[in-house]
Amino acid sequence: MTSQRERIKVLGAGIFSLILVLGVARFSYTPLLPLMQQQAGLGVAEAGWLAAINYAGYLSGALIASLISDLVLKDKLYRIGLVTAILSTAAMGMSTDLTIWAISRFVAGLSSAAGMLLGTGLILNWLIRHNHRSELGIHFAGIGLGIAGCASAVAVMSQGLDWREQWFAFTLIGCVLLIPALAWLPAPDTSGVTQSGQKMEDKPPSPLFMRLFMAAYFCAGIGYVVSATFIVAIIERLPGLTGQGNWVFLAIGIGAAPACINWDFIARRIGDLNALIAAAILQIVGILLPVMIGGLGAAIFGALLFGGTFIGMVSLVLTMAGRYYPTRPAKMMGKMTLSYGAAQIIGPAVTGWLATSLGSYNAGLYLAATVMAIGTLLLWLLKNVERRDALQARLGAPCPQS
Repeated sequence: MTSQRERIKVLGAGIFSLILVLGVARFSYTPLLPLMQQQAGLGVAEAGWLAAINYAGYLSGALIASLISDLVLKDKLYRIGLVTAILSTAAMGMSTDLTIWAISRFVAGLSSAAGMLLGTGLILNWLIRHNHRSELGIHFAGIGLGIAGCASAVAVMSQGLDWREQWFAFTLIGCVLLIPALAWLPAPDTSGVTQSGQKMEDKPPSPLFMRLFMAAYFCAGIGYVVSATFIVAIIERLPGLTGQGNWVFLAIGIGAAPACINWDFIARRIGDLNALIAAAILQIVGILLPVMIGGLGAAIFGALLFGGTFIGMVSLVLTMAGRYYPTRPAKMMGKMTLSYGAAQIIGPAVTGWLATSLGSYNAGLYLAATVMAIGTLLLWLLKNVERRDALQARLGAPCPQS
């Protein structure tokens, strides 16, 4: 029972940290975006650039995570990142200067990487060391809860608070979340064995597998970022759906909250890569439903599909990284996220440009779905590479370098 209580507290720390760095510091920008455009004069193209800058911060954090092996340093940076998440949230309400907003979004991106990559790596390392199943479905529920929570909060707060006051309210919420996120995660164990005495060894995949995997994850990043950033603004501009954007964003969070646990079970039955392929196909459907069919029902169902798949793909990929590198999971997590993060810089900027040029966000959604289809094909190719590598490992031959 003591072991299970410790596991619940550690996973709880992860959930609260993800609600803070993603729900509060990062994703609250999405439901607040229409309000900032109406009340603070934020333009469409500028909104896209702020989102791109946020993802540039996340990418920078991913690069740092990929270069760090020391668990103690990771733990320190994780805790610093949670504090800066609160500071960056407060800064959004303190000015209408685009430069200040850009700096805030960049810092929020750094803090997101600290919680998402360093925190996730620390938690996965703790689970493996204490002989628990190396799955992160419960932990990643924090992302869906963060999305649903910030969408609900904006829907409620918009009745009486302006855009600036809502940023300050999110700052206070972040301060509350900070307490368990810091207190419930124990200091890292730097020994090279699990609690039962089993040696922890890394089993990296072949270079070809990694290249294809990173390319597929880049495509997933494009598929994710367009809807995640602009879905509220997209829905608000569709015929008959004015005022419904926050409800659709809430549906994304509701779909995402149990998604990682569901995809853990699916992956156990059909394998990680098959689960990724299935999630990618369903995500394409979710991206296209609002613009191809139209209406609130299609928008909400598409949002549920999108929320139930994008975070499942992230969870599966980062869990796979932890299995390949149990002694230093954040290194491969960081490399994968460099690919995902690069897509998150390109996607919002291109979508903002397309929206300005064409007067609609729809082209961005079609672009995201097309790139996701390419990523799905790469995942299918990856299955063949995995089989080849497994056969060569059984025969005792080294994996080819290309």
